[in-house]
Amino acid sequence: MKAEIDPDVVATLRGRSLLTTHDWTTAELDAALAVADRFQQLDRSGRPAALLPNELAYALFFDNSTRTKSAWAGAAARLGMQPVIVDGTSTQVSHGETAAETGAMLGMNAHALGVRHDLILGEGNVFMREIQRGIDDYLAATDDERCVPIVNLQCDVDHPTQTLADLLWLREHFGGDIAGKRIAVSWAYSPSYAKPLSVPQGLVSLLPRFGAHVTLAHPEGYDLLPDPLRWAHEGAVASGGTFTVTDDMDAAFEGADAVYPKSWGPQALMFERVAANQAHDIAALHDIEERALALNAKHRRWICDERRMALTDDALYLHCLPADIGDEVEPSVMDRFRTAVAEEANKKLYVIMALLAVAKVDDLADRLAAA
Repeated sequence: MKAEIDPDVVATLRGRSLLTTHDWTTAELDAALAVADRFQQLDRSGRPAALLPNELAYALFFDNSTRTKSAWAGAAARLGMQPVIVDGTSTQVSHGETAAETGAMLGMNAHALGVRHDLILGEGNVFMREIQRGIDDYLAATDDERCVPIVNLQCDVDHPTQTLADLLWLREHFGGDIAGKRIAVSWAYSPSYAKPLSVPQGLVSLLPRFGAHVTLAHPEGYDLLPDPLRWAHEGAVASGGTFTVTDDMDAAFEGADAVYPKSWGPQALMFERVAANQAHDIAALHDIEERALALNAKHRRWICDERRMALTDDALYLHCLPADIGDEVEPSVMDRFRTAVAEEANKKLYVIMALLAVAKVDDLADRLAAA
């Protein structure tokens, strides 16, 4: 079931950046996903989509990444752009350069900019909006008519390219629509670092807007930020879906059509990390990480195993990867869904292509129809 591209809605996305999915209407998100699906069709049939030749696509990463870096590079290259991955630690930010200055410096040469800044609560999304302000101010001051959109490649609030890829994958799996589907977004135990809150926040703030019945499950102390929870409730009310929160992983899995169990850090300690990061206190950061992992270890039974999968309605397993196999998910479950989660991950490439194209390409719907 292939979505139709609405040319009128696509036209309204010209020049737009995506910094949270909440910033866009459901119609705008639908239009972007329809474009992503069309790019996927073209790619799989071997037809080129080099709509942005000879343009530079920077991606600035302040955190580690495999899938998102690969997706950015693949998306930019397929559009005919030159992708360049920039290590955030190689910038002058740590020496006092502001986000707006960074935006101006990169934006004066680039034609698009992706940013990952996800580790510090209260910083990442603000940084991206300041980056955008710096670019826009520079372009305006120099009468430069270039469009340089920002794509959020993960921040402290949201991970929109991931969650839109998840939605694209869910729609493909369920025949085009997730309305009425029961989806569990659950915390799961991990022995590795205290992961950001942005993936579960992005999922719960996005999926209820499309009519899904979403249950968020986590132990005490692993609450999400207030804004994404509010957006989740508002989206459910507007769409006819539902959003509930529980501290019982089994209850979230019962009767679910899809499950998304992954780890994230305890909120209080994540906020402690803000102060330690601002003070450049390496010892404090290490101590916070150790305490977060110790708290995680109290909930080792929060695992996606065969017993919990048997509680579901033959659910689809999803994960943003990499999953901690044996901790977040039982090996046999991962083995069964290994190809599925790889397909899920690959959707991000087409989402990024779509976000760049809707922002930058004139008459995009007509050009894709003719491709």
